[in-house]
Amino acid sequence: MKIPEEVRRLIFERKSAREALDWERADALREQIAALGWEVQDSPGRSTARPAITIADAVPPPSLDNPASVALSLQVVADDHPEDFARLLAGLAAHPPSVPWELIIVANAPSFDLDEPLSALHLPIEPTILRSPQRLGWADARTLGLERSRGEITLLLDTSLEPIGDFSTPLLAALTDPAVGIAGGWGVTSGDGREFVDAPPGEVDAIEGYCLATRREALQVVRGFDHRFRFYRNADLDFSFAVRAAGWRAMRTEALPFERHEHRGYTSLPDTERNRLSKRNFYRFLKHWGDRRDLLLRPFDQ
Repeated sequence: MKIPEEVRRLIFERKSAREALDWERADALREQIAALGWEVQDSPGRSTARPAITIADAVPPPSLDNPASVALSLQVVADDHPEDFARLLAGLAAHPPSVPWELIIVANAPSFDLDEPLSALHLPIEPTILRSPQRLGWADARTLGLERSRGEITLLLDTSLEPIGDFSTPLLAALTDPAVGIAGGWGVTSGDGREFVDAPPGEVDAIEGYCLATRREALQVVRGFDHRFRFYRNADLDFSFAVRAAGWRAMRTEALPFERHEHRGYTSLPDTERNRLSKRNFYRFLKHWGDRRDLLLRPFDQ
């Protein structure tokens, strides 16, 4: 969304206050921005804002900076395609994680009423619902859920997946090694950092975002996805490389018990628009990591 001019002005004033170490003024400006329905996002050298989020069943909201209070946080984003959302939840109801867990649903201004699929299912736990009044980009929606995670491990699942068995045990087993910071059912490698190919189980260069699990210590360093990835493609590469640059390894598991269905994020766009957004995201990835050949497991020149 385009940030209103008044909010932009307050963000600029707050940035000046922070640079002057006037924290009281900065906090007051944050409250003014919140009163206008926007939530400040700070990152090194830059501040921006996104539409404020309302949180059900999570007051006060948990913080990623707090110690973990549950073994696994499982995050799902609801935006369009209610049948896909309901199918994933039905799979979770039939095959819930094997450890204590929480379910975080990011209601990204969905085009359908969440109450209908939720009331039709018998989930073993009550989900935490994070509601955005305006549609967030892919990265912001995912990061919102990460920020509220209480889990020792946080798992992102795409609604194109349908659980058909115990998926959590092998995923968590891959992360028992403290050197592994990120794991998932699909991974890729590259010899030049420009072209990535599917990789077999084992250590990989990056984990694909359909099923991506991260340990809390890595999230506390990386914090989340770069908010400029409004489209999903290549955001997982960027996130994986950030985790690995911070010192952790990425591990692809053996095949997990999921049935894969049509990926709407890919098929819902015309080819030309999908290619344009994909290329733009890949240029962002290259800007961040194009010269980090040390992060490639098997570069061509070795």
